[in-house]
Amino acid sequence: MEMMPLALAPEGEKHKIRKITGTDKSRLHLQEMGFVVGSIVMIVSSLGNNMIVAVGDARVAISRELAHRIMV
Repeated sequence: MEMMPLALAPEGEKHKIRKITGTDKSRLHLQEMGFVVGSIVMIVSSLGNNMIVAVGDARVAISRELAHRIMV
């Protein structure tokens, strides 16, 4: 199965994080919010340039730009 950015995943589908791209700073920022390789994530809703993503037991708001760095 090929990887795709989380930003392109359909709402409501669970996916496993396979890779996180970007600068060290952006990867660390995502890691601090719970986005780590192996975690299960799901897009709860998407509106404009922002997304609500369930990661673990939390729901986090991230920009679509950051969601493009999370490969599932």
